[in-house]
Amino acid sequence: MIRIMTFNIRMGLANDGVNHWRHRKSLALARINAFEPDLLGIQECYDNEAQAGFLERHLAGYEFYGVHRGGQGGAAMEMAPGLVKKSSFRVLESGSFWLSEAPQQSGSMSWDAAFPRTCLWFRLCHLATRKELIFLNTHFDYQPDAMFESAKVLRTWIKEKSNMPLIVTGDFNADKQSESYRILTSELVDVHPNDDNTFHDYGKIDRGWPIDWILASIHFRTKSSHIDYYHENDRYPSDHYPLLGVLDWKT
Repeated sequence: MIRIMTFNIRMGLANDGVNHWRHRKSLALARINAFEPDLLGIQECYDNEAQAGFLERHLAGYEFYGVHRGGQGGAAMEMAPGLVKKSSFRVLESGSFWLSEAPQQSGSMSWDAAFPRTCLWFRLCHLATRKELIFLNTHFDYQPDAMFESAKVLRTWIKEKSNMPLIVTGDFNADKQSESYRILTSELVDVHPNDDNTFHDYGKIDRGWPIDWILASIHFRTKSSHIDYYHENDRYPSDHYPLLGVLDWKT
């Protein structure tokens, strides 16, 4: 079995007052450790000691790979990293591309995108079965044309993998009635195929934002999936709930 988690942790530079990263980082880390994912896709991770450094230090059992999305201003150092549990997988290869008309150009952006956006990928050997798969993590832009075109870029990349087993995590900034969802689920299966809310703005929103997804190729079957709603009174790990899934290989 493969345990998967996607988690937008809310960038540590955000001016969130009582919800700033420094007040909730231990709670966010605790939710990761509570599930112990084999594959973890994180979004909105800022590359400094306070956020990326904190996670790397405290998740030493994982390979951590992220690239700066680029662009202008302080947000250029934001990442959407992928983490791979060392006891579950051996990393054979890793890389990245941008969701733009020039995917291999670092920091590139197209259409009406507000920011450059990346996809991180790993080619992995699953140690328990010796089978290979690709794990990909991403964070789509929130502008409509960029979401639609990014889904097409990602679908093209997936199709080039020649039927390789594949797992995708991400914040797609789109609901499940969107064209982005239709495009991607034409190639992949939604591990949690319902409209449960994942973005909640620190407990202020309770429906309408199922924007964090785990998608998988037909090589896998879903054993279970759920959203982690844990919070301590008015303190939340993030403004998104983590989405969790357990997959097994089809025989």
